[in-house]
Amino acid sequence: MRSRVGILVFGMTCFILGMVVMSNVDRLRGRRRPAAAVAQAPAAPGGGLGLDVVVPPPPAVVDFAGQPLWAYGFERRPEPGEKAQPQGAPSRKLRPNEPEEEQTRKRTLAGSTALYSLMDVRDGQHVIDWHPEDHPPMPDVIRHGPARLGEKTRGCGSCHLPNGMGRPENAAPAALPKEYFVRQIRDFRSGARRSADPRKPNTNTMIDLAKAMSDEEVAQAADYFSTIRWSPRVRVIESPLVPKTKIAGNLFLALEPTPTEPIGSRIIEVPENEERTETLRDPRAGFVAYVPPGSLARGKALVTLGGMTIVKDQIVQGKTTACTACHGLDLMGVADVPPIAGRSPSYIARQLFDIQQGARNGPSVQLMRLVVAKLTHDDMVDVAAYVASAYPPPKAAAEKAAVEKVAVERMAAIPPGRK
Repeated sequence: MRSRVGILVFGMTCFILGMVVMSNVDRLRGRRRPAAAVAQAPAAPGGGLGLDVVVPPPPAVVDFAGQPLWAYGFERRPEPGEKAQPQGAPSRKLRPNEPEEEQTRKRTLAGSTALYSLMDVRDGQHVIDWHPEDHPPMPDVIRHGPARLGEKTRGCGSCHLPNGMGRPENAAPAALPKEYFVRQIRDFRSGARRSADPRKPNTNTMIDLAKAMSDEEVAQAADYFSTIRWSPRVRVIESPLVPKTKIAGNLFLALEPTPTEPIGSRIIEVPENEERTETLRDPRAGFVAYVPPGSLARGKALVTLGGMTIVKDQIVQGKTTACTACHGLDLMGVADVPPIAGRSPSYIARQLFDIQQGARNGPSVQLMRLVVAKLTHDDMVDVAAYVASAYPPPKAAAEKAAVEKVAVERMAAIPPGRK
């Protein structure tokens, strides 16, 4: 009986915390910003979103001591003043280090009727589409990129893939709420969102693309990605060992199939099939995330209860707020709060660190910063591991839905005069 009471108290506490946090979200979003801090973005052709350009805070002073290097695709911390070199625009030009016939030869992919050469695959200004049946028709901004960039553009689908599922080194915009998506573009434009690690090149590319997008293109991208159903592609495995790897473009690639290297306090996310992922850019190709033994159980405690425990019938407060308080019991998001279940653990850990270190800003992010303030590197490993594994939604959420359905059916069966 006491354990049931404890669980009930836990649930009520999480609910109350969620209500408090969400009310603060609404209050902060509704708060009028000082006129000096806001400038209206120049009108873009076909605009209408009225995206504000918010003067960003000064660059954060990052404490790299707790940085999850593996999440950023690096093996060492940055040197003072070290930063990313600009990424070159996509090109159809032949590469001098590869035979021409290999680059121009048409290739096939199991499950697809399409034919593409390596030149086609690498041409980010004309994004290929192995599986057009997996998503709505791509608008120009997804296939070709922001029009105003001309020859320097690249389609959203070149990095985030036509189905929006993304890769560990970037984000997965599929199934994100429209409001949230638009807010991220605004934050990239204003400087409110950047990478805590200045060496990460694709964040700077994303900032340039966001600045170049018209309001109409932002709306088209938000509509497109929000309508795609989420279908996770990461398989989480607890293991004390991982395969030896190399890093290419901030992505880990396995050098051998057999795990032989101690995992330590890391998550190593590698393609299930390197050729499908890297050479052919197959949007359906999956990833394996090796996580430390015990991380799923520890992560579940942080994600669902904020680390709270019961000791001798007394609640012991945890170090954080349960993720489920805002992101929902199934971690699939609530209103414009984004879904996080089944997403790349590398991406999740990067965002936790970026927010903690002040590289991401904004009203909602300020509340998140309170949530992640006390998280250690190991906590971030555990949270990212559990969140990545938490799809399909947890059994508890499914059971709750089933109970509610039965209750509705029973109420409907009661004669009107007896209700």
